[in-house]
Amino acid sequence: MSTTNASTYTAKLTDGPLEGKTIRTDFTVEGDPQPRLTIPTNSEAKEYLYIRGGSIEFGADDSHSRQPSAVDYRFVQAVFH
Repeated sequence: MSTTNASTYTAKLTDGPLEGKTIRTDFTVEGDPQPRLTIPTNSEAKEYLYIRGGSIEFGADDSHSRQPSAVDYRFVQAVFH
């Protein structure tokens, strides 16, 4: 069995303008899922802010790892610069 930790996981965007989309993102330096994601848009003046939700999934290969394979994120707001 491999005990090597993955460096990325799938962020599942559960609502808001990107509802149903998924993106790959990096774990924090400590190996945890990101608490928040800032996702750029086609406009340099706007980005979307998502925060970690309650649902976390572990894949079959992750059964001996503390790191999830997928994490739900909820929409907070559009940020305008």
